[in-house]
Amino acid sequence: MDDEQLAGIARRNIRLFIAFRVFFNARFYYPVFAVIYLDFGMTLEQFAILNTIWAATIIIAEVPSGALSDLIGRKKLLVTAGALMVAEMILWAFAPTSDLNLLFWILALNRVLSGLAEAAASGSDEALAYDSLDDAGMKDEWAKTLQSVTRWQSVAFMFALITGGIIYDPNVMQKTCNALGINVSLTQEDTMRWPIMLNLVTAVITFTAVCLMTEPGHHKPQSETLTIGAAFRQTWRVGKWIWATPFALIVMLAAATLDSAIRMFITMNSQYYRLIEYPAVAFGFIGAVIALQNIFVASWARKMTEKFTPHRNFLIIATIVMTAFIGIRFFIPYVGVIFTLMLFAGIVMTGFCTSYYLNQSADQSTRATVLSFKGLALNLGYGAIGLLYAGLVNHLRTNPELAADNDGVFQSAAQWFPLWFGVTIALVLMAQWKLRAAPPSPSDAQP
Repeated sequence: MDDEQLAGIARRNIRLFIAFRVFFNARFYYPVFAVIYLDFGMTLEQFAILNTIWAATIIIAEVPSGALSDLIGRKKLLVTAGALMVAEMILWAFAPTSDLNLLFWILALNRVLSGLAEAAASGSDEALAYDSLDDAGMKDEWAKTLQSVTRWQSVAFMFALITGGIIYDPNVMQKTCNALGINVSLTQEDTMRWPIMLNLVTAVITFTAVCLMTEPGHHKPQSETLTIGAAFRQTWRVGKWIWATPFALIVMLAAATLDSAIRMFITMNSQYYRLIEYPAVAFGFIGAVIALQNIFVASWARKMTEKFTPHRNFLIIATIVMTAFIGIRFFIPYVGVIFTLMLFAGIVMTGFCTSYYLNQSADQSTRATVLSFKGLALNLGYGAIGLLYAGLVNHLRTNPELAADNDGVFQSAAQWFPLWFGVTIALVLMAQWKLRAAPPSPSDAQP
């Protein structure tokens, strides 16, 4: 295959990679993520447990899926991810609410399917895109690709979040139907499923996009790669390389520390918006502002990776996030939204820098496995903080004044985020100082 053909495949795969990221991640229910579970009948503790189930599923499946991606091909794992996304959305969209115990287990299964989809996609999508560029001699375009992905994801998020917030609100939709002359009476029980139904449509588009991808030309699976033993050998080999490579280890540790604290709070941001006096219909518009902001943040993150050291970038992101957590504690009406903007900026910078550094450090034959270890680290962090948060909420409810007050519990729990974040950041800095982590040379990339 000549260079022109490889370049054509690379460009096509990059377009499909962007489409996959856009439709896989732009969820219409995100602006009301915590609220939708509560409206379905779940408690705040059950919401935290369900997300821990999601994270635990990813933790179990993450690294084996990355090893399989390196051994049998990236596309097979991505097709599996697309199919699982379709299944998870069907299950949630048609879940009955008459029996709350049954509903919890249905939503738990939904979280398992969603976690498996995330695990199958994690590492495989980036590896397929990066390998395609590498095969075509275009890997220097990876930073531009990451910036383009963030830009298009932000545009899609802007649309999805505005739309999701609007169609979730029964009052807005009732007025819209009345204005259009549609004779229907809508309640929250009706409209709470609409964002999920729209995501079922995007799930089908996601599945179509991955089916159109082309496996990078270097990949030639062998018979032994189909065995479970081969996957475990690959996992073990890459795990040893990460452990022996301080830079990769610290990048993953730093990413997990930043990501887990930020993600734990922003999964509940709709509850925060309510407490700083925004109506539900505004949630989607706030999300759109965040998405617009992320377009610029991606550009800043690219400049950060080009101009600053990894250590300095970590300190910049940590400072932004700590400032946000301190500000959130005060629940300032309306103005408090600035602090969630800072958290979203922090998580975009974290993801960009982590992907940039690890893809540069990893060898092509093990890239998906390395990236899956990154996903494992992130979700171990998220799962751990989810359990700690659930435990904290249970402890706070022992206070009679908070026992039945979800808002009060949420506000009290938010006071602990700065302390937790400060302690974990200090531990990362101590580990970095002790290991003296520096980027590995290209010769060190092969386990």
